[in-house]
Amino acid sequence: MEEVAVVENKQVILKQYVDGIPKETDMDVKLGDKIKLKAPKGSSCILVKNLYLSCDPYMRGRMRDFHGSYLPPFVPGQRIEGFGLAKVIDSDDANYKPDDIISGITGWEEYSLLRSSNEQLQLRKVQLDDDDDIPLSYHLGLLGMAGFTAYAGFNEICSPKKAESVFVSAASGAVGQLVGQLAKLHGCYVVGSAGTKQKVDLLKSKLGFDEAFNYKEEADLDAALKRYFPEGINIYFDNVGGTMLDAVLLNMKVRGRIALCGMVSLQSLSSSSSSSQGINNLYNAIPKRVRLEGFLQSDYLHVFPQFLEHVKGYYKEKKIVYVEDMCEGLEQAPGALVGLFSGKNIGKQIVQVAEE
Repeated sequence: MEEVAVVENKQVILKQYVDGIPKETDMDVKLGDKIKLKAPKGSSCILVKNLYLSCDPYMRGRMRDFHGSYLPPFVPGQRIEGFGLAKVIDSDDANYKPDDIISGITGWEEYSLLRSSNEQLQLRKVQLDDDDDIPLSYHLGLLGMAGFTAYAGFNEICSPKKAESVFVSAASGAVGQLVGQLAKLHGCYVVGSAGTKQKVDLLKSKLGFDEAFNYKEEADLDAALKRYFPEGINIYFDNVGGTMLDAVLLNMKVRGRIALCGMVSLQSLSSSSSSSQGINNLYNAIPKRVRLEGFLQSDYLHVFPQFLEHVKGYYKEKKIVYVEDMCEGLEQAPGALVGLFSGKNIGKQIVQVAEE
């Protein structure tokens, strides 16, 4: 009988539910139960070695005791999970074989046992071309959930037309940076906002935005938007909500479109907060016939093959670039995730767990 290796499995554990912005001390990195490097027979599971983990703002919502979302909350005392890129070590599923690279929701740990039939995990094999010079980690960002969120939200919700005016908030982040570049490829005028001079410079010098501004330096967001969009905004890709969304509503053109992707400005509010921000200028959406629509990337998985074809082509033709912020080691994961909510990262925040 073949002897099966047994290893210790380092994990990131959620200590308790979090009210407000998570802190590194809300998580713990420790050794979990030992794990056999074999997928149990009859389990229809795959055993994977996690290579890269994605840090995403939506994970904050899973750290509180709220069951009304599209994903259930994490369980205190157990490892957290999120989108990742992993290598198959062993498989009890005929659709996967050892050495396959997969993406989808995996554990924040060194090794994970995943049931491929679980649709919530969104597991898929990553197709690597022989001549592919695309970094493997890009299949988690540019060609993964973040990139697809940008592509689906911009194309399916915003329906862009040439020469339209586009505004993107949190524009240097994992999603915003690609939205702006897609808009430029459509022939649009594009402005982005970010929270530091370094990020503003990045938007204009590397990512090709026409203009960009530091929202923290603007005492009056309405005035700032009027400065960059004197004739109004056709499309707003919203990653922050709050006062920025309120100011945008004053500056939308007739028949404008707003894709509601994220509300990161509200992440600091506790569940018991009485200061939850309302939208004061929503009335403007009526006379201007503005369309506001929230969305999840999983609503549009039918266009994922089209997304891969288009965005791979743009990258190989050097029509787009992508910026990553990489941390090395599972021990760095809590700090990397927490850093999202203070704008510490520049580009897509990823944690490298292991070499391929």
